[in-house]
Amino acid sequence: MRTILLLSVLLFSCQPNGKQQQITETDKPETKPVRQRVAGQKVIHVYVALCDNKYQGIVPVPEKIGNGKHPANNLYWGCAFGVKTFFSNSNEWELQKGFTSNIFAPILERCVFKNHLTNTWLVADAYDGQFIKACTEKFLSACAGSFNDSVILKDGSKIFAGGSSHLLAYIGHDGLMDFSINKTFAAVDSSKRESIILACISKTFFAPLLKQTAAKPILWSTGLMAPEAYVLHDALSAWVKNQPVETIRSNAAAAYSKYQKCSIKAARNLLVSGW
Repeated sequence: MRTILLLSVLLFSCQPNGKQQQITETDKPETKPVRQRVAGQKVIHVYVALCDNKYQGIVPVPEKIGNGKHPANNLYWGCAFGVKTFFSNSNEWELQKGFTSNIFAPILERCVFKNHLTNTWLVADAYDGQFIKACTEKFLSACAGSFNDSVILKDGSKIFAGGSSHLLAYIGHDGLMDFSINKTFAAVDSSKRESIILACISKTFFAPLLKQTAAKPILWSTGLMAPEAYVLHDALSAWVKNQPVETIRSNAAAAYSKYQKCSIKAARNLLVSGW
């Protein structure tokens, strides 16, 4: 199924800000990331499937922003409303420099942000658009707690992401419209995890797999949408303050209404919470 996205074309050139060693999935890091949480700290891990005209079932976008191998100009990463650019320009989040992490192919770039008001960290990964299925599977594995990840900050402290995260988010095309995943994603522990899935008709397509993980869906969609970063950003503004799920949803709908110039009612019908 091909989806129609409402696009933003203002571009922003980005460069990595951490010491990132890209290795393949078959390589083994010296230290395997463990599932762990630090008291008083909250972690969000965002999985971004870069927009890709060639390898995804989307209505083609302008070539420069639809190349899934070029994060700097990609619609969902380097453009004005892409995750890296939008959060970098936010007065609520600070882009971190000097961190160290292993990023496994097909991740092309990783960013880390610190929330200005709370001890909340956001790790965002830009996946090569050709490998949207791998991105989707990693997101679901993290929701289940079976895939773990970590980042070492400049001061030597460590952020435990992946399945150690409190909130997992997916942004991009809904690849489940185009392919099936013949795997199971049963939760491996009783840790509480929440999820946000910003992709077209994500509630319908992701629900059967997400239910296996036991991750609570606090925001996903019932129809076609532009999965741009302002929705995630404003939802997180409420989430980091431990506000109710309904407030998170309202924030997200208000952002979508503002940027897409649609009614609040339409935005609330599109963006929903829970099963």
